[in-house]
Amino acid sequence: MKLAILGGHLVDPLNDIDTAKDLFIADGTVIAVGETPAGFDADQTLDARGLIVCPGLVDLRARLREPGLEKKANIDSETQAAVKGGITTIICPPDTKPVIDTPAMAQMLQQRAWQAGRTFVHPLGALTQGLKGESLTDMWALANAGCVGVSNALSPVMNSLVMRRAMQYASTFDIPIFLHPQDPWLTGNGVVHEGFVSTELGLPSVPEATETVGVARDLALIETTGARAHLCQLSSGRAVAMLIEAQDKGINVSADVTAHHLHLSEHDIGLFNTLCHVQPPLRGKRDRQALRDALKNGAITAICSDHQPHGKDAKLLPFSESEPGISGLETLLALTVKLVEENELTMSQAINLVTNGPAQITGIDVGHLSINARADICIFDTDKTWTLSEQNILSRGKNTPFINQTFNTKVIATIIGGEIIYKN
Repeated sequence: MKLAILGGHLVDPLNDIDTAKDLFIADGTVIAVGETPAGFDADQTLDARGLIVCPGLVDLRARLREPGLEKKANIDSETQAAVKGGITTIICPPDTKPVIDTPAMAQMLQQRAWQAGRTFVHPLGALTQGLKGESLTDMWALANAGCVGVSNALSPVMNSLVMRRAMQYASTFDIPIFLHPQDPWLTGNGVVHEGFVSTELGLPSVPEATETVGVARDLALIETTGARAHLCQLSSGRAVAMLIEAQDKGINVSADVTAHHLHLSEHDIGLFNTLCHVQPPLRGKRDRQALRDALKNGAITAICSDHQPHGKDAKLLPFSESEPGISGLETLLALTVKLVEENELTMSQAINLVTNGPAQITGIDVGHLSINARADICIFDTDKTWTLSEQNILSRGKNTPFINQTFNTKVIATIIGGEIIYKN
């Protein structure tokens, strides 16, 4: 199909475009930006006047619950939610059931996503067999099966020698390694940030040192092995300072932050609001500002949803017993653009953090609208007020603290491979 998107404000950070430009698509790829190509006769035209046109969003971390936890959600339901949120590419952690620690598992997940026919899903392979932190997987085989990196997800690799060997292996084949820095001994059974709120509520706490000790170990190993490493969901100001220092030394490390850590703090827990139970925990307001500052100065280069859909029962338990995680696919763009509304970022910076930024981390050739690039596109309105409710969430997980919150940014259309997959 030949598609023309006319009159929109095109934001393509990789190509330094932030102005009104028409976009022309044929055979699933971008064929022209600006002037109509000679002999082009559109089969369909989209009027994007007053709207922003940008590359499709790349979500660096979202759990689709398939295989193994289909009672919570599945690829079909969550990719519907993804395209509603303008997300055209998803990176899936390996902590499925069974774990993505074999090429067959990686290929099966991609095949199921392909059959769903919406968002592209790229798996991360397991760093260790069964995520047990003991024996390394065949990372090269996993990469050849389509895994865009390796990770041990939220299961800690407590043995530093195992982690060092994993980094050496990954470095040999230039496979990105995704790390969740934490010290499991300091984490213990903690569920909230160690501070005034944890004391007031009497809840077991997670000290800041849980993250900084983990970051310190991982950075030391990254430096000695030369691994291409990525730190997932940083949550504290001190960890950000350590990241910046490492980058200044030339260590090859990147980092991301979740959208909810940029807008919530420990004070939003209120009187045991389990919807605010996340891992790592929501930290102080100074930490939140440090994360925002790291986006502005380029230390952190991606914002992700860390989508974790749960059934209602998972959040109806006492806070310490409830399951951590937020359903975030449908609010990723709105929460990111809210940083523009609050004058924390420019629109181009914000779009880069959910498109080209995460794409660069994984090495996937998406997140931009260069000529001949796959036509994955998000069109959204920054003046379209809507309120999030359980009724309008397409994900089977309704577990979000942003219920009843009003947003000003709404996705109007999502295009994948030149095909309009979602239209509001």
